Amino acid sequence: MRIALTHNLRLSDSEEEAEFDTRETVDALAAAIERLGHRVERIEVSGPASRTVARLEAFGPDLIFNTAEGRRGRFREAFFPALFDELGMPYTGSDAYALALTLDKQLTKLVLAQHGVTTPRWQYLEDAQKLQPNALRYPVIVKPNFEGSSKGITQDSVVEDALRLHEVVRESLRRYPAGLLVEEFIVGRDVTVPFLEAAAPERHGVLQPVEYVIDEAATASRRYAIYDYELKTKLDRYVSVRAPAKVKRSQAERIQQLCETVYRQLGIRDLGRIDLRLGEDGGIYFLEINALPSLEPGAGIYASAALEGLHDDAVLGAVIQSATRRFNIAEPRGRRGRPRRTERLKVGFTFNVKRLTPDPSGEGDEEAEYDSPKTLQAIREAIASYGHEVVDLEATTELPFVLAATPVDVVFNIAEGFRGRNRESAVPALLELLDIPYTGSDPAALSVSLDKALAKRMVRTHGVLTPDYVVMHTGKERLPRELSFPLLVKPVAEGTSKGVTKKSIVRDEVELREVARELIAKYRQPALVEAYVAGREFTVGLLGERRPRVLPPMEIVFLDASDPTPIYSFEMKQDWNEHIRYEVPAKLAPRELDRLEKAARECFTALGCRDIARVDFRMDAEGRIYFIECNPLPGLAPGWSDLVLISQAAGIDYRGLIGEILAFAIRRYQERERERERARRAQAAAEREALAERAVAERGAHAQAVAGAANGSNGSEKPSGTPGEGAPPV
Repeated sequence: MRIALTHNLRLSDSEEEAEFDTRETVDALAAAIERLGHRVERIEVSGPASRTVARLEAFGPDLIFNTAEGRRGRFREAFFPALFDELGMPYTGSDAYALALTLDKQLTKLVLAQHGVTTPRWQYLEDAQKLQPNALRYPVIVKPNFEGSSKGITQDSVVEDALRLHEVVRESLRRYPAGLLVEEFIVGRDVTVPFLEAAAPERHGVLQPVEYVIDEAATASRRYAIYDYELKTKLDRYVSVRAPAKVKRSQAERIQQLCETVYRQLGIRDLGRIDLRLGEDGGIYFLEINALPSLEPGAGIYASAALEGLHDDAVLGAVIQSATRRFNIAEPRGRRGRPRRTERLKVGFTFNVKRLTPDPSGEGDEEAEYDSPKTLQAIREAIASYGHEVVDLEATTELPFVLAATPVDVVFNIAEGFRGRNRESAVPALLELLDIPYTGSDPAALSVSLDKALAKRMVRTHGVLTPDYVVMHTGKERLPRELSFPLLVKPVAEGTSKGVTKKSIVRDEVELREVARELIAKYRQPALVEAYVAGREFTVGLLGERRPRVLPPMEIVFLDASDPTPIYSFEMKQDWNEHIRYEVPAKLAPRELDRLEKAARECFTALGCRDIARVDFRMDAEGRIYFIECNPLPGLAPGWSDLVLISQAAGIDYRGLIGEILAFAIRRYQERERERERARRAQAAAEREALAERAVAERGAHAQAVAGAANGSNGSEKPSGTPGEGAPPV
């Protein structure tokens, strides 16, 4: 089968991403599913949902293997299953209702209490003022109501007196304002009971309990026996899984019955995990349930499944098997599923090939923006890996005739064009004329973004700062008073830092006019003169349409500390190891990161970009962020181009990056085909209606003709006289 592996990739050690999958986990899951004989497409779901939808519709999976947790909100785990339902795409795991219910610990307890499930007494709080400190028996444990992976749970979460409880509740609500549980702490030990619907049918999918054993080296300084956040993250090396857990036979039977009830009443499907507390009083207490449990290597579900004779790959196979049965994937999908996309599309590939190698100084840079044969081949192979046919369309003056003679479904466009400030828009304009969907921004966005001065005017209307500037057409123009030296001079409509060299930083008017005249003569276009912003330099990649995903910012770190005015010049881009270091993700304070991401989105929107773009910024010593320029047609050289390096840091490999860009064009192609199909059906219906009306009209005319003929016949046979006047008798 074609299986999409939807996931959130963990890129940092922050608590916010604690529930996300590491790269190692994603690799392990994908490899296991492939070993089971399926074709796997990894789809990282961070960013706008439209991006995920485009990837899914382009791939057309038979089944989605879902581990995506969502990033925020009380319904975050439910979001993606709800989206899959709306798309009509089968998926593994419980539905949106079950996931929303089980993420809410308090609501889960209320539901299960109606079915006789024992759980520690608790109080739910959204306001610290409503705390009833004497309503529960101490000690108590304070934990977030809408979190998993032990987030927010530490040794300090266990409280033994009312005075300290007020402090802990206030601090916890500050961090987790959605709500808290204050729960009686049961002295005892934890066991976890995995669920695998397609396994252990005699026990309705409930596997044998396992427990986490903590090494004495970690327990020496720990007062309470709880599996807290520190043990799950920083001290995980001290934790091992014991399978089966050490429980008495009578307890095992009660655990089995309790867990069957819980899984059944909450509507858990395919897989799950229940956490129980075995009290010293002999009681078995339900703590919480995870309907989207971790599948990282070494997780308890694998150890428990091994007791049933299932190896790790077979665990994933069982998940796929139960989902396949539930959605009847072996049968025609009928009304539920959307039509699968065409398995093999003809993808035109428009490009300009680099045949000249420029000198590092910038001489011979006419083809600097073009792509090398190595890059072109890497893109071809990435597109072909998705099952498509690649049709080369070099962007020469013959392209209109070639396109007319070579029908393609969509076009992957990286063509830069030949000359003029509208050169990047030439191929997209031609494709729009021919109604061929293509990747990347439309002609207007490409033209506006290439003209740096016009782009600056546009982003300013969206409240984004940009250095003061003036455009020189001759080099003789008068300088505005607000411009003070040093200044930066560069061609107004070039990319790849063409024309940006050491000489571009000017410190007096004589030097400025000399450099400006040289650039105007060499590049046959005006020169942009802008204030030099001292500070840090960043470039930010974006993927998406109206609400793009902002990738981790990359900082260009200049290595020459003696240079007071460093710039990301053409020389540096050709030989970057000697002059700069790329740092991605950039080291930024949360507030700085938020402002930089917001500025990138605003620029993307202001310039009308689509699918892909890279935006350059400078941040001064006061933290002010200045837009420098935007490239909506960024380089895609493997292992070299800025956007490729940024994508790798975001967990998107080269093939995935090309596939994601292509997915947006495929979605537009599918929309066009659906629209054409609707138009064809409407036209057919109109033609049928017209035929029906014509048939009715013809039958009416025929009936009238027959009636007329009959009347005429009767009139000719009627005698001229009346009876008694020679008329024949009737």
